[in-house]
Amino acid sequence: MARNAPTLDRYSLRILAELQRDSRQTVQQLAERVGLSSTPCWKRVKEMEAAGVIRGYTALVDREKVGLDLAVVVEVNLGEHAEAVVQRFEQAVAACPQIVLCLATTGQSDYIMTVLVADVASYERFLHDTLFKLPGVAHVRSAIVLKEVKAVVALPVGA
Repeated sequence: MARNAPTLDRYSLRILAELQRDSRQTVQQLAERVGLSSTPCWKRVKEMEAAGVIRGYTALVDREKVGLDLAVVVEVNLGEHAEAVVQRFEQAVAACPQIVLCLATTGQSDYIMTVLVADVASYERFLHDTLFKLPGVAHVRSAIVLKEVKAVVALPVGA
């Protein structure tokens, strides 16, 4: 666990699980679901927010309903691994909205990322206009996602 993180007992873990299920519920509803009164529940939520355990709240959007029909898993290798090159690459990736996930990895690829675009033509443009031009990129492998078998954002807290 990270330094300065609060101790996560069973109530805190229940709070996290409930907030991941529905972050729009009131403190009263949340407290009832986890078995606490409102004030201690609210204090725990605020403590976890302050400690960075809870990083924020968001809406889950159906990507296909907003025109992002194509998901692509992309493996990237850099030509060199000097710290300056890596930092420039990672900063450029962070600024690119089509890249929704990027992981630095061991194994064959330096990075594995998920890219969301409208269609194959859009992905081809993204490759030529953006991905191939990112700092340090030497090799790219793409795999078109045929079907999402499982896609969750909730962490298995307390599992």
